[in-house]
Parts: sequence; structure tokens; C-alpha cells
Amino acid sequence: MKRMCQMDEIGRKQLLHEPPWWVDPQKEMFFLTVCCAKRRVNHLCHEQVARIIFDVTGYYHDRAEWYVALLLLMPDHVHLLVHFPPAPGLSAVIRKWKAMIAKSADIKWQRDFFDHRLRSDEGYLEKDAYIRANPVRAGLIEPGGDWPWILERDPNG
Repeated sequence: MKRMCQMDEIGRKQLLHEPPWWVDPQKEMFFLTVCCAKRRVNHLCHEQVARIIFDVTGYYHDRAEWYVALLLLMPDHVHLLVHFPPAPGLSAVIRKWKAMIAKSADIKWQRDFFDHRLRSDEGYLEKDAYIRANPVRAGLIEPGGDWPWILERDPNG
């Protein structure tokens, strides 16, 4: 049985994010949440920061390191629907993406991220609706309102 976490160099649990060997990451969509180190503060929903995040996301998408279907910024976290080619892999791409944004926009991220492999089209539609409703649930916009901090791309390139 594969372990779900390992210990890092200073003894903290570290989640293992790579899918099992039998999963083809190119055919699987992942729901990701990446959080800022300091919660309940608006780090991300600013024009200049959002532009950097959208540009860096597009850079990795255009280089075929991942294929982003949806990215939505919340003040202190990001939700994504994305799939990955076999190399360099989910963890490596997220690590590089976070590092480039940290350097370019002075964003401090939490050490890890949450990932969930979607197992059906129904799962995709549920997560898509969940992500899009996040600003409403947080009281940032009214139901049916437009949220400006969203990026949609063709997940197939």
C-alpha cells in the first residue's frame, strides 16, 4: 500500500501529491487549492497581483507543463481545475508556479497545497460549480454577480 505522506527534513508530515502509477495524469482532472501563508487577508485580489498570477499560469499552460481549465482567485487562496502531462509532474509544476509568483508578486504561500483527483465528468461539474460559487459563499459578490478574478482556458492546450 502506498503511503499518503512522508516526513520532511525537519520531521513535519508532507503530503505526497503524485497520482498512483495506474492514473494517467493527462486524462485526469485535478481540483487544487493553494493558500497564502497568512489567511483572512487580501493578498491576491488586486489588479497587479492577479495579472502576475494569470500570466504565470498562462506561461506554464503554454509550455504544456499543465493544462488549466479554471483558476479562481480568492483573497487568500487560489482554486484550480487542471490536468498535467506525465513530466515534470503535479508537485514540480506547483512548486515552480508558487516560486515564480512569490518572487514576482511578493506572495508568501503555505508550504503545501490540497489536491483531489476528479473521477468523473460529474465530479468536474461539481467542482467547477463549487469554485465559481466561492465568492458568493464568502459574501464577496451577490448571487449571479460577476467575479473579476477568474481565468478560464482550454484545458487541452
